[in-house]
Amino acid sequence: MAGIICTVVFQSGVGLRAQDAADIRSSAGREDAANRNSAPKKTLSKRDRSSVITVALRTKKVRHPGADCSHLVHAIYERAGFPYTYADSEDLYAGAHGFRRVEHPEPADLVVWHGHVGIVIRPAGHQFFSMLSTGPGVDDYRSRYWKSRGQPRFYRYVRSDS
Repeated sequence: MAGIICTVVFQSGVGLRAQDAADIRSSAGREDAANRNSAPKKTLSKRDRSSVITVALRTKKVRHPGADCSHLVHAIYERAGFPYTYADSEDLYAGAHGFRRVEHPEPADLVVWHGHVGIVIRPAGHQFFSMLSTGPGVDDYRSRYWKSRGQPRFYRYVRSDS
């Protein structure tokens, strides 16, 4: 049974920076870039989702008092190069600007309960990354513990028109 403690962020200098993630995304090729620019309010490409997951999985375990799961998720998206206005888990659960609710999650979507948020890593295995009782890690959002938290909602990042 996994519990939650939302008190970890990043070790300084560890993991991908926004520029590193931008370099990964730019290597996707011209076709991917053309597709991204063809429609406003587009969701993340497969390569973009991979960047978010890479940043999440490179997160190191260091305790920082005052930080929580929503700050962790926000920092991961920022470091991957996909900024959004910070929102706590309750605001995300209700629906926050920059995300649209979806029924079927994809990698890098948010999985949100009242009072907790994480990033979907592998939907087929119901795996997500978040702050757990042991620190940042991966868990199954269909486990007994998470089911006891209620029905999660899934949200997908939406690029702003720019």
